[in-house]
Amino acid sequence: MQKQPTPERLAFLQNDFQRGFIKFCGFQAGSIGPGLFESTLVIRENHKTQDNFVHAGLIATMSDHTAGYAAYTLVPDSIRILTIEFKINFLKPAYGSALQCRSEVISQGKQIIVAQSTVFDIRDTQEKMVSKSTITLMALDAEKLTTKNR
Repeated sequence: MQKQPTPERLAFLQNDFQRGFIKFCGFQAGSIGPGLFESTLVIRENHKTQDNFVHAGLIATMSDHTAGYAAYTLVPDSIRILTIEFKINFLKPAYGSALQCRSEVISQGKQIIVAQSTVFDIRDTQEKMVSKSTITLMALDAEKLTTKNR
């Protein structure tokens, strides 16, 4: 069983999740636990394609980012998480009022972490699974990611 992150760590991750491009997209952090992270998105008109479906790139971004934060729940503060491989299956188009992503770590090594993300389309009172993905992540010491070392 994984160690529960401290309340301070949980608060940090919840706040840190919603910065930069992710804030622009509108993703919100949800439930957090050891190796688990959930996110939601209220669908806006600018999230849709010409056919009125939620853009696949938005769903992929949500899957990847949420999986990264599931990994963050398992590593010390000095570690950064980077995606090194990503595979997604789109199962059906999303067109509801919101998306919910549930990510969980399924394998944790010293440096390589594998997570799965499932995205659900919220349609009135139902949720429909619209994608399933596997994300391979690398845990690196933050000091190795300075501009000088890139």
